[in-house]
Amino acid sequence: MIWPQNYNPLDHLALSSLVAALPVVVLLGLLAFWHVRTQVAALAGLIVAAIVAIGVYHMPASLAAAAALNGAAFGLFPIGWIVLNAMFIYNLSVETGQFALLQRQVANLSADRRIQALLIAFSFGAFIEGAAGFGAPVAISGALMIGLGFKPLEAAKLALIGNTAPVAFGSLGTPLTTLADITGLPLLDLSAMVGRQLPIFSLLVPFWLVAAQAGWRGMVEVWPACLITGASFGLMQCLMSNLHGPWLVDIVSAVVSMSALVLWIRCRGERARHDDPDATRALQPAWRPWLPWAFLTLLVFVWGLPQVKSALNGLWSAELHVPLLDQTVQRMPPAVPKPEIEKALFKFNPLSATGSAALLAGVLAGLCLGLKPARLAEVYLKTLGQLRVSLLTIALMLALGYVTRFSGTDTTLGLMMASSGSFFPFFSPLIGWLGVALTGSDTSSNVLFGNLQQVSAAQLGLNPVHMAASNSSGGVMGKMIDAQSIVVAAVATGGKADSPDAGSILRAVFWHSIALAILMGLLVAAQAAWMPWLLPTAK
Repeated sequence: MIWPQNYNPLDHLALSSLVAALPVVVLLGLLAFWHVRTQVAALAGLIVAAIVAIGVYHMPASLAAAAALNGAAFGLFPIGWIVLNAMFIYNLSVETGQFALLQRQVANLSADRRIQALLIAFSFGAFIEGAAGFGAPVAISGALMIGLGFKPLEAAKLALIGNTAPVAFGSLGTPLTTLADITGLPLLDLSAMVGRQLPIFSLLVPFWLVAAQAGWRGMVEVWPACLITGASFGLMQCLMSNLHGPWLVDIVSAVVSMSALVLWIRCRGERARHDDPDATRALQPAWRPWLPWAFLTLLVFVWGLPQVKSALNGLWSAELHVPLLDQTVQRMPPAVPKPEIEKALFKFNPLSATGSAALLAGVLAGLCLGLKPARLAEVYLKTLGQLRVSLLTIALMLALGYVTRFSGTDTTLGLMMASSGSFFPFFSPLIGWLGVALTGSDTSSNVLFGNLQQVSAAQLGLNPVHMAASNSSGGVMGKMIDAQSIVVAAVATGGKADSPDAGSILRAVFWHSIALAILMGLLVAAQAAWMPWLLPTAK
């Protein structure tokens, strides 16, 4: 039995949009204003989403339940699996004493917290985003900054703000390759268009990051570092995306950005030296504290290569059709050009999953650092115990996201923005922002709204490549406030007396996300109105 989605159940798009927004309003309101525990707020949002889906959108209860279970399963694997194993690496680094040495090395490079934030939250985080994505950059960057002495809330905020500009090219270009598959638009044109939007924000975000950390005057004091970090990253982002494609944009840009910043620090000759009271540790090789993170970076990068992923999937993988949900929901125009049946597949690929690469990296690093297998198992069980509530929360958040996706409520919100007519170029990236804020993924946002952008562009006489690419570019600004990222940031910076809850983190970054999304909207509108020569032509 096929259930067709209805995006305007109240026969008035504005009223339908208000009802569709209720799950998000409840979730964010409970987190931001009532300081409710994250898992309770997620459960409340899920309940409201189910009520709206069943009671207003007339989605069969069995489909709503199947969608929630599918989302919860996806929340645990692969997302929870990545977070668990990334935090395992952090814990074993602490256990072996290497994290303290890593902290000292970075402090010796520069004692300036602003420079450290640029190096870790922006450049290093972008590298991890390019190789892995799915919350790993926020988890790892946040944990690193906590180890360097950043306050937990500050570390969470900076990690989230820093993890914006690279998201559209994250995980070896997955968001854009997916967008090309969904829309049928040329991948290289989409890559080039995003590469003509995001570099401006790659230049801006380092300044924004330091201003959010130290204020306007504090940012002005280190403006050359911000300029070098952002300009080097943005330049390579533009060149790689236009001349090569989306696959290695973040990785190459991050390496160039980190190298440029370190070179600038060296040229200044300003280093803060700290004597190590432990002479034994002081004599260790300088590379040793970086071993866990080097293993992580190398293995996650290798795991992301199509040839390696394909080979591992050939050894052990499963694609499970979700009972009651697979091929039972029909997406309807104008969200798509013609009716299409939604697939609901749970891909269980334990060998090729990014989290599995992180687990192997942790095991290898632990053994190289002298931990015995029994001790490694103890650290892993300790990590699992620390994250048990957080993993439950991630599952609930993704369950909410899947209910809104399969019921069509999120498409209602997108259609409301798409009805803006001549103002659509401004709202186009805001639709992407909304998609990422709801789903936690630029890839998922492109799946959800890519066709909507293309159809709306055709109806309004706009460039379809431009509008589809803007969905992905605007989506990056929603990454810092999506529930998944907020929970991951809370987990990564937790365990301290002054560790923030999810609501505190959300309040700290919400207006940054809104402001950057509006600026992206203005840029896209300006490109559509005054820079047609900048837009690729869909073939």
